[in-house]
Amino acid sequence: MFSGSFVAIVTPLSNGAFDEKAMGDLIEFHISKGTHGIVPCGTTGESATLTPKEHERVVAFTVEAANKRIPVIAGTGSNSTDEAIMFTKHAKTVGADGALLITPYYNKPTQEGLFQHFEAVAKAVDLPQILYNIPGRTGINMQAATTARLSHHPSIVGIKEGSGSLQQVSEIIHSSKPDFLILSGDDPLTLPMMALGGKGVITVTANVAPTDMAHMVSAALKGDYEQARTFHFKLTPLFSALFLETNPIPVKAALAMMGKMSDEVRLPLTPLANEYRPQLQEALQQAGVL
Repeated sequence: MFSGSFVAIVTPLSNGAFDEKAMGDLIEFHISKGTHGIVPCGTTGESATLTPKEHERVVAFTVEAANKRIPVIAGTGSNSTDEAIMFTKHAKTVGADGALLITPYYNKPTQEGLFQHFEAVAKAVDLPQILYNIPGRTGINMQAATTARLSHHPSIVGIKEGSGSLQQVSEIIHSSKPDFLILSGDDPLTLPMMALGGKGVITVTANVAPTDMAHMVSAALKGDYEQARTFHFKLTPLFSALFLETNPIPVKAALAMMGKMSDEVRLPLTPLANEYRPQLQEALQQAGVL
């Protein structure tokens, strides 16, 4: 159900407010260009600075606009277990197909704390849930053994793994239940992760190059690694350029260059520095999207 290229979609802003018109246009863009699913209110969607009301509106709007044409996995994680349960219940109520739950940030819980946090959400809400491990953002790494324990809960169907460690990915696949879904949380590692048994990616790059990301993942799922490598190397300049500054600063700048939306971000993020704009523009041109 959740294999393929899922875009970690940005949250368009206009004069500080959620730009629903731009979001609707982006969703249509992704559906027309072959993206397999949409993930609103993740890190790329600036979830950390959305108010609870905004968060719920972005999720509900995405579900409405997608209209079951492709799956929507709502970002519902929090460093507060009660808030994560609240957002996950809301996602289920409005019709999201699943939820993406980041490891609690700043708290720095123990491995047992991580286990109990995710177990509490899974027990509270009957909705397919994907864990999200990204130590570079949260300050804590969920170890493979903890992920494997959680994999046996019926509501926990997979993980977006962004540790940057292929060894950890290998350990998760080896020790988790057989049908546990592994999605890449690191665009440049998507192809090697899929070679190990991953089923796709929740991707920043698909915001600007949806068709090529979808083709790369589809080829790998079919076992056509020669074709998948062709797309991987075509996209490599973007994998770097979209992280010249903190995500989603560069990807919003890229979408603005493409005429899709404003590059507005919410403080404490700031627009892309001028020194990086030529490099980003060149990468977009090399990838054939500008």
